[in-house]
Amino acid sequence: MQPIIAKQILPWFGGSAGVWTTCLVFFQSVLLAGYAYADWTTRLGSRRQAYVHVALLAASLATLPIIAASGWKPQGNEEPMLRILLLLGATIGLPYFLLSTTTPLLQAWYWRRFESAVPYRLFALSNFASLLALLGFPLFFEPAFDLKQLGWAWSFAYAAFAVLCAGVALASANGANGAQPAAPAAPLAMPRQLVWLALAAMGSVMLLAVTNHITQNISSVPFLWVLPLAIYLVTFILAFDHPRWYVRPLFAVALVVLVPVMAYYVPSLQLRVAAPIYLVGLFFACMFCHGELSRAKPDPTHLTRYYLMISLGGALGAVLVAIVAPLTLPGYFELGIALVVLAAVLAVRLRHVALWGGVAVVAVTTFFVVRGAYHYSSGMRVMERDFYGVVRTADHPDPVPYRSMYHGAIMHGGQLLGASFRNTPADYFGPTSGYGRVFRSLREIEPRRSLAVGVIGLGAGVLAAWMKPGDRLVFYEISPRVVDIAKREFTFLTDTAARTEVVLGDGRLSLEREPARGYDVLGVDAFSGDSIPMHLITREAMALYVKHIKPDGVIIFQATNRYVDLLPVVKRLAAEFGMEAVNIADNPDATEGPDYWYTSTDQVIVTRNTKLLAWPHIDDVSEEIDERPSLPTFTDSHHNLLRILK
Repeated sequence: MQPIIAKQILPWFGGSAGVWTTCLVFFQSVLLAGYAYADWTTRLGSRRQAYVHVALLAASLATLPIIAASGWKPQGNEEPMLRILLLLGATIGLPYFLLSTTTPLLQAWYWRRFESAVPYRLFALSNFASLLALLGFPLFFEPAFDLKQLGWAWSFAYAAFAVLCAGVALASANGANGAQPAAPAAPLAMPRQLVWLALAAMGSVMLLAVTNHITQNISSVPFLWVLPLAIYLVTFILAFDHPRWYVRPLFAVALVVLVPVMAYYVPSLQLRVAAPIYLVGLFFACMFCHGELSRAKPDPTHLTRYYLMISLGGALGAVLVAIVAPLTLPGYFELGIALVVLAAVLAVRLRHVALWGGVAVVAVTTFFVVRGAYHYSSGMRVMERDFYGVVRTADHPDPVPYRSMYHGAIMHGGQLLGASFRNTPADYFGPTSGYGRVFRSLREIEPRRSLAVGVIGLGAGVLAAWMKPGDRLVFYEISPRVVDIAKREFTFLTDTAARTEVVLGDGRLSLEREPARGYDVLGVDAFSGDSIPMHLITREAMALYVKHIKPDGVIIFQATNRYVDLLPVVKRLAAEFGMEAVNIADNPDATEGPDYWYTSTDQVIVTRNTKLLAWPHIDDVSEEIDERPSLPTFTDSHHNLLRILK
C-alpha cells in the first residue's frame, strides 16, 4: 500500500522526498491508533470485540479502491504536509487502520485459544510479509503494472482479507464460549514501558534520518525509499523470530565501531562510499534497538500494551524527524543528532559491562557530529529549510568573487559579484551550455525577435541573465524558500531587462491550470541535489510542455545526473511527439577568471525546429542520443527507475 499511494501522489507535490517522509508519519501514526484500538478492544470481551471489528471491516470496503481522487491535487502554494495527511486519511485511512490492528489482534486471539503458545513469533512473520511486499514492488509489481491496475489489485486483495479476518474474529468469539472481559493483569511498571517506547523511537528515528540523508541527493522515488525500510523490517523479523539472531555482544561491538564511522561520514558527498555505510549502520542500529526490545518483551497478558508502546515509539520517531526537525533545524542535522542519541542509548544499555567504553563512544560520536555540522554550515551566508529541502548560499572569494546557491549538496546556480560580471550567466547556463547555445542561435536567426521563455525551477534565477528588452520570462518554483532567497541573495530577477514573473507552486500543476503560453523556450530544470522529479519526464508531462510551446519552440531538459541516465527517456518522449532530441554536453575549461564558474552539464534540446538544430552553435557540438528500443515511454502510472540507473 505505501509505495502505491506514495507513487500516485508524488507528481502532485513536486516529487519531493518529503512526500515519502510525510507518508511514513501517517502510517506510523495510524499504526499507533490501530495498536491502541487493539489494546482497548481486548478489554471488551471476545464477542463485543469481534462484532465491533467486523462492523469496521465492512465499513472499510466502502472506501475502496485506494486511488486518490484528482480533487486532492493542490491548487496553489498551500501547506503540502497537512494536505498529504488529509488525502491519506480520506483515501486509505480506514483500510490501513484495520490492517494495522491485525498483528496484535491475531496474536491475542491465538494466545487466548492456545494459552501455552508463544505468539511473538507471529510478529516476525507479519514483518516478513511486509518485506516481501516492499521488495516485490520495485522488482515485480512496479515494472509489470500501472498504478491503476495496482490500486485495483490491492483493493481486491484487501476485500479478501476483510472477509477472512471477519471470519477469524467471529470464530475466536465463538470459541471463547461467552468469556467475560479479561481480568486486568498486574500493572506494568512505567519505567519498563518507557524503555519499550525509547527503543522503538530510536529505531524509527534512525530509519527516517538515514532515508532523508540518502534520498536528498538521489531521485525521490519509492524504489530508493524502500531500501532503508526493508532493512528496518528485516531487523524486526530477526529480533522477534528467535533469540539466536540477536547476539548482544556482536551487535554492541559493531555499533561501537559503526556509530562513530557514520558520524564521520555525515557531511560526506561521496554517496557511493557513504550510502553503504549508512545502510549497514542502519541495520546494526535497528537490530540493536529491536533486539533489546525483544529481550524486554513481557508476558503475553501484556501483549497489546507492549505493541502499543512500540507503535507509539515509532510514531514519535517519525514526528521528530518529519515534522519537528524541519521546523526547528536549519539543515539536515537530524542524522547527526540521532547518532549521538544512539551512542547514548548504547552506553546506557551496556553500562554494567562497559561504562567507560560507552562514554568514549558518545564522546567520539559527538565530536564527529559537531565537526560535520561545522563544516556543513561554515562559510554559509544563508541556510534555511522547508518541506522541499535545505537551501544554502555561500560566497567564494577566489579566483573571482562568486556567490553560489546549494540545494542539498549540489550547487543550483550562482552569481559573479564583480560589477562588470554581475549579470553574466554562469554555472550550468554559460554560453556553451545547451541554454546558452539555444538563446544565441535564436537571436542570430531572428535578431529582432522577442522571446517568451518559461522555466520549471528557479534556483538563483541565472537564466534571467540571458533575457533582452521585450522578452517575457516566467519561472515556476515550488519552494517559497527558494523564491525568497533568490530575491534576497541574488540580483538576476531585478537586473533582467525582461518582464519577469515567478509562479509559486509545482511547475507541472501550474502549467496544467494555465492556458497555452506560447513559449519559444521551455526549460525543465527542477531538481534537488541529484534528484530529478520523475513526474517531469513522463508522457503526460511532455504533452503539457508541447501544449505550452510554439510550433517551432524548444524544450530544454536538464539531464545532468550522477546516478540516473535520463537521455534515453527524453529521447523516447521526443520521438513519441514527433520531435528531435539532441544532447549538448558542455565541459568548459576551469580557467582562472570569470569562466572558472561555468559547470559541466548535459542538456537535451527537444524541438521540431530543424533550422535551429542545423545552426552552427548547436549542430557543431550536438550529440546523437542512443536509442533504447526496449525502454518503454515513461508515464505517470508506469515508470521504472531500475532501467535507467547508471
